[in-house]
Amino acid sequence: MMKNLTTVAVTIALTAVYAWSPCGALSASAQSQRPAGQDGTTTPTKPRTSGAPGGLIRPATPNSDRLEPDDTRVVPAGVSEEVLANRRDAMSEEEAAVLPYYNNFMSTYRLGPEDVISVQVFDKEKYSRSGITVPPDGKISYPLIKGGVHVAGKTTQQVAEEITKQLDEYIIDPKVSVYLERVMSARFSIIGDVAQPGVRLLTRRMTVYEALSESGGVLPTGDKKKVRLLRRQVDGTLLPIEVNIAAIEKGKAIDGQFLAPGDQILVPGNKFKTFQKVLSLVQVLSFARIFAGGGF
Repeated sequence: MMKNLTTVAVTIALTAVYAWSPCGALSASAQSQRPAGQDGTTTPTKPRTSGAPGGLIRPATPNSDRLEPDDTRVVPAGVSEEVLANRRDAMSEEEAAVLPYYNNFMSTYRLGPEDVISVQVFDKEKYSRSGITVPPDGKISYPLIKGGVHVAGKTTQQVAEEITKQLDEYIIDPKVSVYLERVMSARFSIIGDVAQPGVRLLTRRMTVYEALSESGGVLPTGDKKKVRLLRRQVDGTLLPIEVNIAAIEKGKAIDGQFLAPGDQILVPGNKFKTFQKVLSLVQVLSFARIFAGGGF
């Protein structure tokens, strides 16, 4: 009798512990969430799926129901939308100002060695070519044209007319366009207090700041606030354009002054350079007095 009572007590204790344990609570919760049938009995439920591999439920993420990309723009601290809009407008104006120089240059430019061109024949991809580098002899090879086409010293329009004339024997009414992909003769110059002055090729769109950076930067004796861009006008005169490199480096001005073929960049000296000249003159005079026997 005593043994049976002990067994019952142990069973009741284990049941109570299990009921208060996480597993027991979870089981009770699951049972309470099962839908009841018409007869009052519970029916087993199938696990929900959301299209995830293996029928697993994909964890919910913030804004998971958002299909379009987030179109909010991050505005730099301390910069208003109005200032950003003005900067974009100013850059657009700079690009528009230099565009005529590029258009005039490209239309009148005469091809030379190492220039890269492409030839497009309308509706005849078979005869279109891109990435053609002009060889030293100035003659390129081209389909259906025996002996090639001499392009050196000619504009792209003249080359297009020549190819059109040659292809007319094989293609009915060919429409040929020639494009200048890379220029190896467009040049600009940098003079003044810069690490590596000289004449350089303008092979891509480049700003004054980029050109100075690729030339080693402005020397400590150069005045970054008074850099001048000299651009030749149609009447032959030079138009000076001031570029404040110091302001660009500090983020106070946009880097939007693009170069055009034939531009010259002038970096003047600053007060430190003037002081160095005076110091050098004093040193020369001092040595002169020593050699003359005048002493100090």
